[in-house]
Amino acid sequence: MTHATFHRRTLLAAAGAAGLATLAGPAAAQADKSVRFVLPNATGSGVDAITRAAQPALAKALGHPIVVDNQPGAGGIVGLQALARSAPDGFTLSVVSNNVVIFPSVLKSLPFDMPGDFTPIAVMGYTPVVLVVNAKVPASNAKEFVALLKERKGEMNYASGGNGTILHLAAEMFLDEAGVKARHIPYKGVGPMLTDLIGGQVEFATAALPSVQAHLKSGALKAIGVATSQRVAAAPDMPTFAEQGLPGYVVEAWFAVVGPRGLPAGEQQRVHGALVQAFADPAVKETMARMGNVINIQGPDKAAAFFRSELAKYAALVKKAGVEAQ
Repeated sequence: MTHATFHRRTLLAAAGAAGLATLAGPAAAQADKSVRFVLPNATGSGVDAITRAAQPALAKALGHPIVVDNQPGAGGIVGLQALARSAPDGFTLSVVSNNVVIFPSVLKSLPFDMPGDFTPIAVMGYTPVVLVVNAKVPASNAKEFVALLKERKGEMNYASGGNGTILHLAAEMFLDEAGVKARHIPYKGVGPMLTDLIGGQVEFATAALPSVQAHLKSGALKAIGVATSQRVAAAPDMPTFAEQGLPGYVVEAWFAVVGPRGLPAGEQQRVHGALVQAFADPAVKETMARMGNVINIQGPDKAAAFFRSELAKYAALVKKAGVEAQ
């Protein structure tokens, strides 16, 4: 065989392979490539716990290894910006929370457009939000805690995972509902927030139930109540705020999967199908139930409409809670 013949055959083979790859889609074209989930949340957050719990089953369903990349800087703006700048090829995705639709109402400028720079793939469900206090705070229920806040006259400190996050807004909604005041101390993520809350540097915070379950069990933190309309199966002894005289304090901390702008419809459907498969896995279902997460997966069309309605909803809530844009 001459060098020219070999070269021609090599080119033909490469062209054929490229054609097959184009027909099979970007995922099939790079069978060994990892799918990177850029999380705009710190390790230990509710979104992080959910993603890592589903990671093995989702990797199997997608047919690719999954790398979880936590980028919580600036309350999550850093991670969202990284996602917005990624190629729309199905290899860079994210699990996001309410934060993405709150930011436009609480931040004067953003390095991306929400929702224009993202492709909603699926709304996954929601996780319960609980109000927790340091173990030394002399209150064990909503009545005692509200009385303590009134007595301290705005001198108590509450933590959040960052300005404009759902945990910031959830705490402000509680203060508004209870008619009390407290000082906001923002942190760079849920992990540092919980460290200082347990250490007593701040007195209370709102948090996703999965992120504080171990600390509640150990006694490092105490739960004042859960901000759901009904008690949750994962913590049946924890009363709702409605039961404790604050019926308007209900927070739905949802989570969703998104990609960068321009993600093809075929990739949206492929990832959505993999999510449905992974979260139907018995081990994942058991873990979600233990965490208290309610899974109800909605597809791309419903996800897009949901994001639009949530933007309007939180704009009104931010205004009502009196949170000023920064």
